[in-house]
Amino acid sequence: MSARSAEIAGHTRECALSCSKSGYGIVLSDGKFIKFDERGNAKALATLKAASKEKDLKAKVSGTLKDDVIQVDSIQIE
Repeated sequence: MSARSAEIAGHTRECALSCSKSGYGIVLSDGKFIKFDERGNAKALATLKAASKEKDLKAKVSGTLKDDVIQVDSIQIE
C-alpha cells in the first residue's frame, strides 16, 4: 500500500463527506488515484451519506475509464 492510499484509507466517512467540494476518486491497489466524473461525484456523495461504515472505507466502482477519469456507472461501499 502506498503512502497516499494509506492516508486515504485512514479517513473517516465524516471526513470524506466534507471533501465533496473537491470531488472524489478512487485509489487503486497500486496506489494510483483516478478521479470520478461529475455523475460519479454525485453518486459517491449519495453512497457515503447512505453508508453505515465509519472508517476503513473501500469501494467497488464500475464504469468506463476515459482520459484518466472514470465515467461512473455504480459505486458500492464494501
